[in-house]
Amino acid sequence: MENVPDGFFCSSFVSVLMNIKMMPIIDIFYLKIFSHSIILYFLEIAVETGIDYNTERKGAIMKKVLRITGKFFLWVFVTLILLLAGFLVMIYLVSKGPSPQIRNLFVTSVRETSAAGFLADIFLTEQEVQDIVASNVVEVGEISTDTQLFAFAETPVVEDVESADIEIVDVQGALYRGKMMIIQDPSRVKVGICDEFDANKAGLTLLEIMDKYDAIAGINGGRYNDDNGFGKGGQPEGIVFSEGELVYGSLSQTYDIYGFDNNNVFICGRMTGQQAVDMGIRDAVTFGPALVVNGEAVTTIGTGGGLNPRTAIGQRADGAVLLLVIEGRQTGSLGATYLDLIEIMLDFGAVNAANLDGGMSSSMAYEGEEILNNCSIKGARDMPTAFIVER
Repeated sequence: MENVPDGFFCSSFVSVLMNIKMMPIIDIFYLKIFSHSIILYFLEIAVETGIDYNTERKGAIMKKVLRITGKFFLWVFVTLILLLAGFLVMIYLVSKGPSPQIRNLFVTSVRETSAAGFLADIFLTEQEVQDIVASNVVEVGEISTDTQLFAFAETPVVEDVESADIEIVDVQGALYRGKMMIIQDPSRVKVGICDEFDANKAGLTLLEIMDKYDAIAGINGGRYNDDNGFGKGGQPEGIVFSEGELVYGSLSQTYDIYGFDNNNVFICGRMTGQQAVDMGIRDAVTFGPALVVNGEAVTTIGTGGGLNPRTAIGQRADGAVLLLVIEGRQTGSLGATYLDLIEIMLDFGAVNAANLDGGMSSSMAYEGEEILNNCSIKGARDMPTAFIVER
């Protein structure tokens, strides 16, 4: 088939798998409702036709209702079994088929998720999976931001700073689409946080965090506790700086830190909490990997990862901040690899750039509306942190 990128069909299959992980629970819920509706439907017919429930005909009606309901559930059961068998056959063909590229794409894509990583282990050994992952990674050694590479001009004076300072550009590749938001004034980009960090409490959606800070724009932020895709989004992982304060993390522990210092320079580095405080980090989170450091792309092996929804942040030499979100697990946009992110950031002139939380958390909002999201069937995801743009 002409004009279909290599790996398209595998990637489409992966995108389906990413979005069905909650289906068994939802199916059971709706089947219960449906069965009750069937019974009520027939009982209502009985009432409308004047049938007396106290007569012997009540038993006949109920037997008919139960017989129809039983046939329906048998049909549902057989259908689910056939679907499951079909998915297992597809996973086997992808895992054991003749194309190493498709197999690697499948394994790296599902292993990056919080809920579907086990799919890679069904027909492959643990060692095989580890070897595949190791052959598609981003290698980041010791990194240190060279602040001398940035030449900030004074913040321009404009009449309508809210809109004139922000530009949104569509980006598109063979297997992905997304948007790049460019903010000319880096001092406006901050880390917004939910009301309370607690693993047992829900965080806030991106729009809710923006509303809390009266922000004009934003993207999702750093790593957080998301146990098998069922986390509440209320507890970050790593370290969090917000508006000049260390709000989560330890002074003595070492973290991968991505964020802005008091000079509005985007910093990529691995350091202790105390070192981050000493160098004046004002707003930062933990995630990664770094994508571009001091104007140079980091080393990638293979594609650097699978196809998934992505969020990334970077900065140009003139200080402009680059906020990138890629849609994924959709028929029109399967997702991007880390190598894709690197190429996009370099095309937009990034001196430093890093990957943020992705998957179903990846989202971008502007003026109170989400303009890109990869929301799960549960709706917009709660999260503890987000990079926001002040008005």
